[in-house]
Amino acid sequence: MPNRICLGCQIANKMIDTNTVYENDYVTCILDIAPLNEGHVLILPKQHYYELDDLDDITANEIMKASILLKRLIQTQFNPDGITIIQNGGKFNDLSHYHMHVFPRYDSDGFAWVEPSDTTNAQGRLNETREKLVKLMKSN
Repeated sequence: MPNRICLGCQIANKMIDTNTVYENDYVTCILDIAPLNEGHVLILPKQHYYELDDLDDITANEIMKASILLKRLIQTQFNPDGITIIQNGGKFNDLSHYHMHVFPRYDSDGFAWVEPSDTTNAQGRLNETREKLVKLMKSN
């Protein structure tokens, strides 16, 4: 069910005016109001979800199908150097409603993936980390 207080629910369920690019029974895809580049789209589920692992299988599948459709549309319309698809969770979910970004990228756009220095030696512990994750997966 949509949460009437949630801004993401209001946007996804057309309670607020948006620039809708695509929608179906599960998702609404809108132009981001602060685009990184022209054609920057957000995919929002119509039901209220906060995190990726809150999504039901049908909604998750509809989000992925929409991301493929949008990638193709953006590629055709804007002919970018690439497409970035990203989702921010936890305290980085600034909308407090699950959403996925799909946006065109260009060599000169200034957007960057800035990797922090490896202060925890994560690279040096790859085997240990893999073992931890595999063990946890087997126990679930």
